[in-house]
Amino acid sequence: MHDEAMIAVVDNDESVRMALDSLLRSSGYTVRTYAGAHEFLFSDGPVITSCLISDIQMPDMDGITMYEQLAARGIHIPVIFITGNPYAQRPPGKSARTPIAFFPKPFSTDKLLACIETVLNRRN
Repeated sequence: MHDEAMIAVVDNDESVRMALDSLLRSSGYTVRTYAGAHEFLFSDGPVITSCLISDIQMPDMDGITMYEQLAARGIHIPVIFITGNPYAQRPPGKSARTPIAFFPKPFSTDKLLACIETVLNRRN
């Protein structure tokens, strides 16, 4: 477990944010949730986040565009995308690194937690 790791969850669906917040906290992580890409981008989230879990389709800005904007700022956070529409997947632009994973909703919580652990182990 990585007690110092901050996991950010960006999803416009409150029920998804609450479920992931509960899952991650019960697994020992520190978590911050954001209702959309702009809320995350204009917070201290990009600076303090160790792993980002983001929906792809959101009304204000999609998750992949948010990821590209982070990369354009020189911020490279490992990202795990979740989506209710697997056809919404597209590779990010050249400035962004390849996402760690794409999980279609609903997804296996065990696989998500294993993916987060892999991300955090790589960072250390």
